[in-house]
Amino acid sequence: MRIALTVVFLAFFAQLAFANEDMAPTDRGPAVGSIIPSDLASIDQYGMARNFETLTGDNGLVLVFFRSAKWCPFCKRQLIDIAAKSDAIVSRGYGLAALSYDSVDILKRFNDGHKLGYTLLSDHGSKIIDRFELRNEDYKNMAFAYGVPYPMIFIISPDKVVLAKLAEEGYKDRPPVSAIVEAIDALPATKE
Repeated sequence: MRIALTVVFLAFFAQLAFANEDMAPTDRGPAVGSIIPSDLASIDQYGMARNFETLTGDNGLVLVFFRSAKWCPFCKRQLIDIAAKSDAIVSRGYGLAALSYDSVDILKRFNDGHKLGYTLLSDHGSKIIDRFELRNEDYKNMAFAYGVPYPMIFIISPDKVVLAKLAEEGYKDRPPVSAIVEAIDALPATKE
């Protein structure tokens, strides 16, 4: 009887654990065509209060959710790659910001070391991450990564509508800047 209950118990929790893995990466978070669930009120790497209005460009905002600029080598590489090619995004009229659960101090140190040239947002308590429904539940309370988001990129219109989403299967791979630019260029023209 114990063995049978153990097998049922393990099967149930295995099914729950793999439910998120069956989801396509771009199925997470708000759907294309929906309004973003937050005004992005947070603090940037310089300790300044920011929100959607202070982040967006004439045509909208490219918002990058990443795990950590402190311990995630894939995130660090992504942030540096975006910085090297950010002109391709900004020249198209989009603001650019990247958000994680990292503290302002961590974001400032990373920015100062790499001179990124775009906004890093500190989401203390992962409140914005939770509003976007991107929290990676694999990390439980008290784990060092508790509160991290699934890596995701949103292209958002000036009126806060999700225009496109980009993500890869695993946390080690990130869409390149060229994919972001292709997604922007594929959107209907918003301004002349």
